[in-house]
Amino acid sequence: MGQTAPSPAASAAAFDVTAAVHYSGEASQHRSMRDLGRRTVIWLVPVGEPKSGPPPQSPPPGTFTMTQKDKEFHPRLLVVPVGSTVSFPNADPYFHNVFSLFNGRRFDLGLYQSGQTRTVAFSREGVSYIFCNIHPEMSAVILSLRTPYFASPGPEGDITLRSVPEGTYRLEIWSELASPEALRSLSRTVKIDRNDTTLGKIEIPVSSPGLGEHLNKFGLPYDTHSPAPEY
Repeated sequence: MGQTAPSPAASAAAFDVTAAVHYSGEASQHRSMRDLGRRTVIWLVPVGEPKSGPPPQSPPPGTFTMTQKDKEFHPRLLVVPVGSTVSFPNADPYFHNVFSLFNGRRFDLGLYQSGQTRTVAFSREGVSYIFCNIHPEMSAVILSLRTPYFASPGPEGDITLRSVPEGTYRLEIWSELASPEALRSLSRTVKIDRNDTTLGKIEIPVSSPGLGEHLNKFGLPYDTHSPAPEY
């Protein structure tokens, strides 16, 4: 019996791509590497056709959950494929009002009580900053991507992007604590093959306090003098 020729997918070379992430700036000295890494995502976007095998496919949409508990969002940073839906259950014994006014997905879930859940579809790429219109201390981020090649740094700053096919990519970085201008300057084109599976050292300048203080969904300061609905 003759042998069957391997399919293009089977013959495509893929590699684990590594990098070493460092943070600079005075503000970085007051945070642990673990905390800094939890606020950072690095990803690779395919550019053109791969050297071997079929073009990389966008990851399929999924269903995810960001829970409101103890006046916090859990998890605080969530990465989802474009087209995914995210549920926001209220696990606190009082009302919440989840909203986002930023470029990833603009929405306002309104006021809803303990035990209720509301859901949002993230149909476009981008960063969505998530807040509660009642509790100004609550904040989170949802990053919707079209690529499966993403990761956050570990507690030592190490990062590994798994099973990246050989080819050309655009390196993109998001960090809550870096300015948009600094992040754009770190973006670059990289080539991945068996002789080059590392992105080297990536230094992220920390200059922002993070989400910190922000306005409410009406673009006004929070009214901290009126009691929040607690039922």
